[in-house]
Amino acid sequence: MKAHDGMYIGGEWRGAAGTDTIAVVNPADEQVIAHVPAGIAEDVDAAVFAAHEAFPAWAATPPAERAARIAALRDVLVARKDEIAETVTAELGAPLQFSQTVHAGVPILVAGSYAELAASYAFEEKVGNSIVYAEPVGVVGAITPWNYPLHQIVAKVAPALAAGCTVVLKPAEDTPLTAQLFAEAVHEAGIPAGVFNLVTGLGPVAGQALAEHPGVDLVSFTGSTAVGKQIGATAGGAVKRVALELGGKSANVILPSADLAKAVGVGIANVMGNSGQTCSAWTRMLVHTSRYDEAVELAAEAAAKYGDRIGPLVNAKQHTRVRGYIEKGVAEGARLVAGGPEAPREQGYFVSPTVFADVTPEMAIAQEEIFGPVVSIIRYEDEGDALRIANGTVYGLAGAVWAADDAEAVAFARRMDTGQVDINGGRFNPLAPFGGYKQSGVGRELGAHGLSEYLQTKSLQF
Repeated sequence: MKAHDGMYIGGEWRGAAGTDTIAVVNPADEQVIAHVPAGIAEDVDAAVFAAHEAFPAWAATPPAERAARIAALRDVLVARKDEIAETVTAELGAPLQFSQTVHAGVPILVAGSYAELAASYAFEEKVGNSIVYAEPVGVVGAITPWNYPLHQIVAKVAPALAAGCTVVLKPAEDTPLTAQLFAEAVHEAGIPAGVFNLVTGLGPVAGQALAEHPGVDLVSFTGSTAVGKQIGATAGGAVKRVALELGGKSANVILPSADLAKAVGVGIANVMGNSGQTCSAWTRMLVHTSRYDEAVELAAEAAAKYGDRIGPLVNAKQHTRVRGYIEKGVAEGARLVAGGPEAPREQGYFVSPTVFADVTPEMAIAQEEIFGPVVSIIRYEDEGDALRIANGTVYGLAGAVWAADDAEAVAFARRMDTGQVDINGGRFNPLAPFGGYKQSGVGRELGAHGLSEYLQTKSLQF
């Protein structure tokens, strides 16, 4: 796609208030592929004003009509699936097949799920002598990350529109072309002017202006825990609704009865997908001492198969960060059994699939979110020890449990302090709520739980 040199505000592309631009870099070859405008507070003001003006009519639109518009948006995304995949590959670096299947395919599923929910959700109910209404919160400020650029947009915008809210989106500066493509799709789908608005820009400038804006009724943010804390504090000071999907350090718990080869193979694949740039990746593999050595060998073999199959990291900063963590792991005494800090290619922000053995729970690589293709294998003695290690971080976003039967795995998963757990390789469900415990966030995305984030309740007594 050709980059736009303006913002999508009030149903049209408008020139930016400032003159600065952001260079979009292809992380596979480090070449600049486009420039987009770096929005400032004036751009955010214009977008919020447009959203505010459009809100009353959109909120009053019957849910069935909102559902039809979201369905039309889904259909445009289907028609432009190849273009979406190529755009994500160009600015994020994901292999094209992964972009087609995940980066383009999953948002289509999510958009479709909200088209159905908008039509079927109970926006009012009778409770005793009262009628309780679920009404849209208002103007939503959506701030999205670069790791799943279209999915994170759709996971916020689709439920907000289904609820009757209007939206101002500030996407990550590394992947703005995907956001511009989404704005084109919104326009093509016939969603009314001002219901969705896009401002590209830097987080500390445009993102902060959006989070602080008095005309925004709810801030929905996905990103680092550090930035999430700042946004939460800002929203709290204004008594403003906030939804935060933040970091993770998820445990892949392999119980002694599990199919070890399958659990290890799927676990490594989970981390290597999207080059490890997934907040819910199972980066800590917990294995009983009786099967530890076998698991290490299997993990090393599995990781080696991904050497030429994963894409680069998103930018030079992330590249330096991940390699720094690998060096720290070695310095802390962990044993490298696959990969390492050396760059596997002369050009591009690539990192080798890396597996550490002999990792102890207190090491930085076992506690801190690395956001790269790095797995730590941790030994445990019994289930109590495994549970202590699994729950022993500030995060609680996702995880996995493997056992001979589902009931055994479920019994362990119910004791984990985490928002979503895959049981014996459970499949993605676009209707299941996703979100974290502890410092992994506040609120939920996807399905009916994700829709309810954008609603507030009113009761009428008779």
